[in-house]
Order: sequence, then C-alpha cells, then structure tokens
Amino acid sequence: MLSAIRRQVGQFAFGSVAVATKALMAPVAFGVHALMVNRDGGVALARHSYTAGLSLPGGGVKRGEPPARAILRELAEELGTVRSDPPVLFALYTRPTAWATNVIALYRLMNCEVDFRPSLEVRELFFVDPENPPAGIAPGSARRIAEHLGKAPIRPFW
Repeated sequence: MLSAIRRQVGQFAFGSVAVATKALMAPVAFGVHALMVNRDGGVALARHSYTAGLSLPGGGVKRGEPPARAILRELAEELGTVRSDPPVLFALYTRPTAWATNVIALYRLMNCEVDFRPSLEVRELFFVDPENPPAGIAPGSARRIAEHLGKAPIRPFW
C-alpha cells in the first residue's frame, strides 16, 4: 500500500515538474481584442499610453476567465461604459513576443456606443471609417480591419 502511494506521489511530482518546465520553456499568454463597430460602421481604435499609434482595444484573460467575459471586462476597465450587441468570436490568432507566444481571441461587437473615460492604458478612442483608416494604425489592427471588411482572408498570425 505504501509503495502504491509513493508511486502516485512520484508520478504527481514528475507531472507537476514537467508541466512547470514546459510553461517556462514555451510560455503562452492568452489575450483578447475587440473589433468594435458602431451603428455608422465606424471601427474603434485606441491610443494606448504604452505604445505608439492606434490599435484595437483589448487586454489579457485572467486565469480561469472565459474570454468573452474578459473582453467585456477589459473594455469596461480601459474605455468606460460600453453598450453593444453581445461579443461574437471573429477569429483566433497567434503572435510571438519576446520569449512567449500570445494567443489572441478577436471578438466583434456590433452597434457599439461608448461613454469613453480616459484611463492609465487608453488615452483616446476614435471611431474611424474602416475603408480609410488613419495613418499610424498598428499593422495587426489594419489587417484585422481588412479581414472584417472581407478585403483580406483571415490569417492565423496577428
């Protein structure tokens, strides 16, 4: 009996070490972004405090948090009050960053209205004409808008 317990503890310990080693060697972060479309067809772009240019709003998914809930939380934290149709998963993407890989779920929110409140992360929010996006838009965000418009196929890389 004691040897069976030792074997199970050993397997658990080895499994835990293997999982921890894999997490350190190939870490993955899960994030969400929003393609927010207002009633006029404009797409929301944010000016973040920590990066140049304009990009789609979003953020990280907390441990155990459903991604559809995460995008609503992130938008409320970073932008203020957001009213829209329920978020619909548009696509999943991957993006290597430094030593980790980001997996990004992009949600499309239609009929958006925002009572914008500047935050530590987002300084400005604009709804722009997706057919003529402004200069300075982040390349990944520009690709997502083109996919939204059907002008480009959905690619797996952000």
